[in-house]
Amino acid sequence: MSMTQDEEVMYNAAKSAFDQAYVPYSKFHVGAAVKTKDGKIYSGCNIENASYGLTNCAERTAIFKAVSDGYREFESIMVIGDTEGGCKPCGACRQVMSEFINKEASVYLTNIKGEIERYTMEQILPYSFEKEDM
Repeated sequence: MSMTQDEEVMYNAAKSAFDQAYVPYSKFHVGAAVKTKDGKIYSGCNIENASYGLTNCAERTAIFKAVSDGYREFESIMVIGDTEGGCKPCGACRQVMSEFINKEASVYLTNIKGEIERYTMEQILPYSFEKEDM
């Protein structure tokens, strides 16, 4: 599938983050980019740690960077990995994504070959734990 110009911008940001991944243990690079409601793009990479449970995924890195700058709502997110088909977010990332990305927002799963899969947040996490569940 081909990408729109907007998707290409996000892809390039996610790919640049992918290239910065700190993955000395798994060697599995992941990059992500989130787009704010006003069009600003934040990117992030996965960052491993010798104490593996302290590793942070690319999706959360991108979201946390944007949140730390005051953003709370995103219109889309893109994830890229060296995978067959689009790179799938882990469960923890899907839950964090659902906190800031509305159910109808675009979730793009891509790979370094430029293949893209398009979903909504609702499709990738249909039964998220929400504020109303507390």
